[in-house]
Amino acid sequence: MKNLFFFLIALLLPGASGASSVEELKALLRSTTTARAQFAQLVLDKDLKLLQQSTGRMAFARPGRFRWEYDKPYEQIIVGDGARLWIYDKDLNQVTVRKLEGALGASPAALLSGSNEIEQSYTLSAVGREQGLDWLEAVPKARDTVFERIRLGFGKAGLEAMELRDQFGQVTIIKFSVMERNREFPPGWFRFTPPEGSDVIRE
Repeated sequence: MKNLFFFLIALLLPGASGASSVEELKALLRSTTTARAQFAQLVLDKDLKLLQQSTGRMAFARPGRFRWEYDKPYEQIIVGDGARLWIYDKDLNQVTVRKLEGALGASPAALLSGSNEIEQSYTLSAVGREQGLDWLEAVPKARDTVFERIRLGFGKAGLEAMELRDQFGQVTIIKFSVMERNREFPPGWFRFTPPEGSDVIRE
C-alpha cells in the first residue's frame, strides 16, 4: 500500500476540446496549482485478478504538498508537507516518516506536482481513445523507478483516470470524481502531527 502514495496528487483540469492528451497534460500542469477529488482504486495482479479495492479523498497544492486519505478497506493518511512524507496507519497507530524528495523520485507525484518540465523525466505519447477517454502514456526515462509506465485518461471533466503498471506487472487503476481545482485549503491542511501515543518510525 505504501507505494500507492506516488500517484496521489493527480492534477484536475477540464479537458480542452480537440486537444491531444499530451497537450492536455501540459495545459493541466501550467494552469493548476491546487485540487481535490474523491477516488476509487483497484489493484490487480499481472493476470488482472483483483487484489484490493479502496476509496477515499485526495488534495494537493503544488509543489510537493498533498494529502491522501483512505477510508476503506482500512483508514490510512498520507501527507506530503513539502519536505517530508508522513504515512499514518490508524489500525496500527503507526507513523512512518521519510524525506519527500527521496521518496518521490521519478514517480507520478514528481510527474504531476513538481516542475512543468515533465519531458525531462518522462517520454510522453498519446495512445488513442478507449472506454470514452483520451489516453496518454508516460514512460520513465530512468530505469530505477517503481512504475514501468503510467497511463492518464482525459474526459470532459479533465483527468478522470490513471493506470499504473509496476515492474512486476501489477496494475493499479484510480478513478476520480467530484473534482475541484485552484481552491484554497485551511492553514495546516498539508501538515501532519503524529497522534499521541503513536509509534513513529523515521527512515
